[in-house]
Amino acid sequence: MSGQILKALGHSLHHDFPITHKILGQPRCVPEKACNTLRRWCNQALVMSLGGVVASKVAGSGVQNEEAQRKVSAIDIYHDWVVAADTSINPISFTQPVITINGMFPGPLINSTTNDFVHVNVFNNLDEPLLITWYVVLLYPKVQISTTVVASANGIQQRLNSWQDGVSGTNCPIKPGTNWTYVIQPKDQIGTFTYFPSINYHKVAGGFGAIRVNNRIVINVPFPKPEAEFDLLIGDWFYTDYKVVRSLVENQVRNFGNVPDVVLMNGKGPYGHPLSKTYESFNVTKGKTYRFRISNVGTTVSFNFRIQNHKMVLVETEGSYTSQITLDSLDVHVGQSYSVLVTASQEKADYYMVATPKLLNFTDNSTLVAKGVLHYANSIAPVTGPIPSGPDPFDIGFSVSQAKSVRWNMTAGAARPNPQGTFNVTNVTLSQTFVLHGSISSINTMPRYVVNKVSYLTPDTPLKLADAFVNGTGVYKLDEFPVKSINDVAAYGVSVVTGTHKGWLEVVFQNDLDAMDSWHLDGFGFYVVGFGNGEWTPESRDTYNILDPVVRSTVQVYPRGWTAVYAFLDNPGMWNLRSQHLKHWYLGQELYIRVHDDDPNPAKERPPPKNALKVSESNSGIEQYDYRRS
Repeated sequence: MSGQILKALGHSLHHDFPITHKILGQPRCVPEKACNTLRRWCNQALVMSLGGVVASKVAGSGVQNEEAQRKVSAIDIYHDWVVAADTSINPISFTQPVITINGMFPGPLINSTTNDFVHVNVFNNLDEPLLITWYVVLLYPKVQISTTVVASANGIQQRLNSWQDGVSGTNCPIKPGTNWTYVIQPKDQIGTFTYFPSINYHKVAGGFGAIRVNNRIVINVPFPKPEAEFDLLIGDWFYTDYKVVRSLVENQVRNFGNVPDVVLMNGKGPYGHPLSKTYESFNVTKGKTYRFRISNVGTTVSFNFRIQNHKMVLVETEGSYTSQITLDSLDVHVGQSYSVLVTASQEKADYYMVATPKLLNFTDNSTLVAKGVLHYANSIAPVTGPIPSGPDPFDIGFSVSQAKSVRWNMTAGAARPNPQGTFNVTNVTLSQTFVLHGSISSINTMPRYVVNKVSYLTPDTPLKLADAFVNGTGVYKLDEFPVKSINDVAAYGVSVVTGTHKGWLEVVFQNDLDAMDSWHLDGFGFYVVGFGNGEWTPESRDTYNILDPVVRSTVQVYPRGWTAVYAFLDNPGMWNLRSQHLKHWYLGQELYIRVHDDDPNPAKERPPPKNALKVSESNSGIEQYDYRRS
């Protein structure tokens, strides 16, 4: 790592935050859950009772008044996490290391409210470096539509702060035996998200968990309050030690890692399978309605989710309230999250909850079919019969049709009272277009995943550090990556491209593989405007939905097809754009978008945190696992 960067950063600072909060200005040490609840009640009461005072203290518009109320209503939430490898959990009866957080698999729920500050002090008890990344997205940019400027809030966790993003391009890893504290804020954000480890193929061994960002009480939610909420993390799993899986993926690219061994529900094996140590079950009461927050935390497989004899009403995806549609089943692709409402309307009995894989053959008793139980209070019958039928797993047409039906609820508010539809893309002017072909190519005789024939090479120094302290010198060369063409010869590269600050970016994900893919953009939500088969052309824009496209952070790209999104780049930082299929990402399918604002005002972009980690020249913690250097 550059000596200039080391000198600029100085010594690393590690902060151990006690479970201590300030309630109306007075420090109090009380149990964490009780303290958070008490403080929120106090703050909300303060907002409601002092509304006139707040308004008089804040000169100017209602927007400023609302900003003051947001500041008053936010609280600090503190978590201490110990991340370790546990060989005793074994969700399926095979001994293997499972990455746990505080002994839990999946990890603890982060349950927050819009604008809260969440402090997560991560102790790395693994024998390898670690990073955690957070799936929360920007929904409300300051957008200019025609000649009208729509005033909005700076809404995102990591807003103006890619330093907390937790990927190799923004953060030095947390070394074994040390700790580091993330401070994240879901600014003007609501919804259903996840977190997970982002380097060294750790996600295949666990370390993931759910994030809820709840509405402030002053914001109307577009559906009645459910009886209860359930987090349902579903994902594929391998029986093999993750270090062995990592090595096999590196050296047997085409032949290993395409089909998992089992699909888990909240870390538990399929109901009724002899290898399952336990299974997932949710208790409900007849006549009540429940919110299920469903996330695909897997690494490889898309799935179709359904509940025997029950309908689901789709209400939210990754921070966007959707137009409410009633579904028999729901496709969830790698990295995606949804909220559905389920009413316990059947006879008092037990019912199957299943997730079946897409684009794979399976039988009802296959380990690739995740099975849980919806258990009615006073149930008189166990689950019976075959699992509920679903769409043909190879029916791409069904999946695309459903994807197009997921649309933004234009009249509902989300984190703010103004309707989501205030922010739309009907008349935007595009500043940039990226056409990104995801494929596989041979580099130095080894197959690697590439974007426009470039396989990302992780440098010793995180890009954001290099950008801040030496303007990227010696670490990356800006805009060498081809954003609208494909190189003739596949090669490794440190792919960093310019994103025009406060410009509209169109990204076309072109999948040249015969497998599903998913793509995620950190730092922003994007408007999903189109899906198509074959090769995208400029004429494909005629098929776009620009009236009510849903805003989310992760989108599927169908085999030999394309997906188009719009993003408004008003969030300065170094932002990762990547495949969410772990093998594709690990073997090079990613790049970074540098969104730069020349204004040095920290209100425009936050400076490096005081506890920023530095990387020693002799052992970066990333280089030792970068097989592409060999």
